[in-house]
Amino acid sequence: MGRVAFHRSGNAQIEKRRIEDVKGELSRLETAKKEALGFLNEIYLTSLKRVGEKDSMIFQIHMMMLQDEDFLDAIKNKIEREQVNAEYAVWAVGQEFAARFAQMDSEYMRGRQADVIDISKRLIQYLDDRMAYGPAQMDEPSILAAEDLSPSETMQMDKAKLLAIITRGGSKTSHSAILSRTMGIPSVVGLENGFEELKNGVTVIVDGTSGEVIVEPDENAVADYEKQRKEYLDSQQRLRQVLTSKVVTKDGRTVAINANIGHPGDVESVLKNGADGIGLFRSEFLYMGHDALPSEEEQFQAYKHVLEKMDGKPVIVRTFDIGADKRVPYLNLPEEDNPALGYRAIRICLNRKELFWTQLRALLRASAFGNLEIMFPMIISVDELTAAKAMVEEVKSSLAAESIAVAQDIKIGIMVETPAAVMMSEELAEECDFFSVGTNDLTQYTLAVDRMNGKISKLYNPRHPAVLKMIRMAAENAHKAGIWIGICGESAADPELTEAYLEMGIDELSVAPSSVLELRDHCLNLVK
Repeated sequence: MGRVAFHRSGNAQIEKRRIEDVKGELSRLETAKKEALGFLNEIYLTSLKRVGEKDSMIFQIHMMMLQDEDFLDAIKNKIEREQVNAEYAVWAVGQEFAARFAQMDSEYMRGRQADVIDISKRLIQYLDDRMAYGPAQMDEPSILAAEDLSPSETMQMDKAKLLAIITRGGSKTSHSAILSRTMGIPSVVGLENGFEELKNGVTVIVDGTSGEVIVEPDENAVADYEKQRKEYLDSQQRLRQVLTSKVVTKDGRTVAINANIGHPGDVESVLKNGADGIGLFRSEFLYMGHDALPSEEEQFQAYKHVLEKMDGKPVIVRTFDIGADKRVPYLNLPEEDNPALGYRAIRICLNRKELFWTQLRALLRASAFGNLEIMFPMIISVDELTAAKAMVEEVKSSLAAESIAVAQDIKIGIMVETPAAVMMSEELAEECDFFSVGTNDLTQYTLAVDRMNGKISKLYNPRHPAVLKMIRMAAENAHKAGIWIGICGESAADPELTEAYLEMGIDELSVAPSSVLELRDHCLNLVK
């Protein structure tokens, strides 16, 4: 509840000018692109701290879009053929690409038109600083109303002054809507009917659950929504009561409820929500936020910080899963037709051993400060696992020769995220201490469905019987070998799958820190 404050940004008229110096205009475009990429990287790092890795990926996607050859070539061709200024060329091509997305059948793909407009406006800003494109300025806590909001605008908002968001455009699947939900900001998007009634300073109620906006509510409406808000806050307080409760199944198994993180700063949220440990520390984000390879010391300090903060609780660090949708420009990885099936993760580690060696040294040095466990991604064979373990032992020996302390018993596990790993799980279980199922990739590889492709998003189904049979097989082979198995993919937070996972004997569920309490409460109700 609050007063409306309107936000209008980046909508100034773009002037079309004829230019003589085509090379100079192309040079301006290249400079603006580099500046825009630098800005997006900063926003990405801010987003990692505020909403975590999953919802921050949009800014990685924006950086990829800003370097997309089709998009850039279309802009350059327009400058060269029509001899127009770069600002106009970017605007015209952006409108053309956005219109293509708007025509698509998939709601997800239609939502991408906002992303094209966002990167176009951002590029134009760096071409002409008069084209203001930034966060809303609010003097007091307000309900923000806008024609639409870009993901970068949403991430830049001052959350202390942002009560809620109302937009005329957009959809519930837009990245701005997803970011606002993750940040706990009530939002109503796509409010075409009645948007004209909103004026600066008007009092409104925004119900982010039902999608209703009540303009100038009467006393009865205010009283009703005050009651609803109190009930919601009471339910959140009730969840706090299960903060330290252990999930013990009827047959006496303790199921750990852990948290996934992508940045050392996320550890505060892990502790606040009472996770039993960190089930997945995505270490690749230490690499993605840099212009150059992070040093051993930088990595060591990041791991040490998390281990010390967790104070003896287990911290599972996945060695860097770079490649596929996680691009690191300074590594100069090759362009691939099928990056999800290509040169990535453990394949890079075992090929570019100097990178792996540096990370392992940082990890093993940090192991002396807490309860470290190491996990290798994209393992498809016993040979890969034994090669990776051999590297760990080599690094241990080199550190011992330097009289550097290393923890005595460091558990080694693998991500089970390919059908090959499932089919080899009996043999792999004999060579490691735990399995963690990455359901995101396991689902896409099992079903042959690219999880980044909006056109076939309906086919991407972690509840598919084939996926569940894969997980059950891995669980049976893990327990036969006497090791534990967890799930760290997004489906670990799916309440419709929790009972099935517990019935399979899954020993650990690792989710976003914000989902820990709800998942713990749900599990406790299932095992009563």
